[in-house]
Amino acid sequence: MNKDKKFFGFNKNVTIAGLVSFFMDLSSEMIYPLVPLFLANVIGVNKSVIGLIEGVAESTASILKVFSGYLSDRIGNRKWLTAAGYGISTLSRPIIALATGWHQVMGSRFIDRFGKGIRTAPRDAIIAESTDSAYLGRAFGFHRSMDTMGAVAGPALAYFLLNALSSNYRKIFWISMIPGAIAVLLIIFFITEKKKSAAPCSDRPKLALKHFDRRFRFFVVIAGIFALGNSSDVFLILRAQQVGISAIMIPVVYLVFNLVYSLSAIPAGIAADKFGKKRIIGAGFMLFAALYWGFAKASSPEAVWILFSLYGVFMGLTEGIQKAFLTTIIPADFKATAFGVFNTVVGIATLPASLIAGWLWDKVSPSATFYFGAITAALSAVLFIGFVSFVKHEPKHENIPA
Repeated sequence: MNKDKKFFGFNKNVTIAGLVSFFMDLSSEMIYPLVPLFLANVIGVNKSVIGLIEGVAESTASILKVFSGYLSDRIGNRKWLTAAGYGISTLSRPIIALATGWHQVMGSRFIDRFGKGIRTAPRDAIIAESTDSAYLGRAFGFHRSMDTMGAVAGPALAYFLLNALSSNYRKIFWISMIPGAIAVLLIIFFITEKKKSAAPCSDRPKLALKHFDRRFRFFVVIAGIFALGNSSDVFLILRAQQVGISAIMIPVVYLVFNLVYSLSAIPAGIAADKFGKKRIIGAGFMLFAALYWGFAKASSPEAVWILFSLYGVFMGLTEGIQKAFLTTIIPADFKATAFGVFNTVVGIATLPASLIAGWLWDKVSPSATFYFGAITAALSAVLFIGFVSFVKHEPKHENIPA
């Protein structure tokens, strides 16, 4: 572990990883809030197809996360897998820029998530291995904050370009390649790692949950159940438009969400290190249930602005903190594999989540989509309380209250 502390106890690799995520999210979030509008308003597809596109893209590509993590541990290398993943995502942009039907949009979204599937586990392992155990919450919180600052800048730039380019979605899709290319160059020239020896064959875990301890398996199951109700954010965007927010203001709503997310991520990480990661994660699950119930009931633009802001708080409380917690319950030599298993289980659940959300929207009502998410989140919170009872203390080496 590299203990060359620069900021909140983490070193250059963590800082560069944060900058990389800033530029990649700038690229991604320039177009993400526009994709459902492009599909619904330009190409003219229904909500079930939108759910299918998002579900297939997220879930199918997520299968790669476990293999990427396992390969990273096997060859003892994180950097080049991470760079390849970011590069593949950047190369997906021309496909959507040239799309004339929803099949091409699905292809672009799949390739983008394919790249994410490759990069996520080795990148998270770089952060974990570059940080002292007492600062894991801060390190992952910082990374999420930088990632989300890119997600603030992206919609802001999209809003500016929508006005400047007379709502020309395709030109914005082309421009989004530039920050993606910057992210790849940052990895190549500034991320450093000491190449590790590959783990002996006898020590390599198989790609199955049974080879990890009960704490890990229990937490992965809870996260998977939660993910079944946590459908793609495109449904939040469509809900915002449905209750009266204009298409040109959608990027601004998404900007506010990401700004709150970014500002809350580091304080949430510090609180998790001080008071215990499980408390923060449990609070996040309960907040999500309340928020999705609110989206189900929302009937005015003002309500949507408030709900999107609070949704940013939820993301700050859970995204980075879950990964910091995972670091404390996974084998030291197989961090990337464990991150890959976790991300794959959650990602696979995204396919039925988005299909269910789209079906409920079209066949029952838009509100039904969010009631379902609220119920699954409440169930996850109850299960997590049982998990906290099962795992009474954080691992001793952390010296952090549970």
